[in-house]
Amino acid sequence: MIVTTTPTIEGRRIIEYLGPVAGEAVLGANIVRDWFASIRDVIGGRAGGYQNVLRDGREHAIEDMVAEAKDLGANAIVGVDIDYESMGETNSMLMVSCNGTAVRLG
Repeated sequence: MIVTTTPTIEGRRIIEYLGPVAGEAVLGANIVRDWFASIRDVIGGRAGGYQNVLRDGREHAIEDMVAEAKDLGANAIVGVDIDYESMGETNSMLMVSCNGTAVRLG
């Protein structure tokens, strides 16, 4: 499955637009990761634990979107947009959402 943020795929013709598809992943942060991140905030550097959570969330959201596109008979998704949002009463949850247009290429 080709997944791209661009509206077209160079060298390929879109023969059918099958509709919008989406994927979401909601992940919880934990107290240990928060503690290490607060230390990084003071001393500087990258917060590897949070980067891994973001990466995992993005991968899960894309997997869900691809599964939805396959159910429609698509062989590509164009115009993909990925968004990140903190949520929950204390912003301790992270939501990664992605959406795009499922298409059939010729």
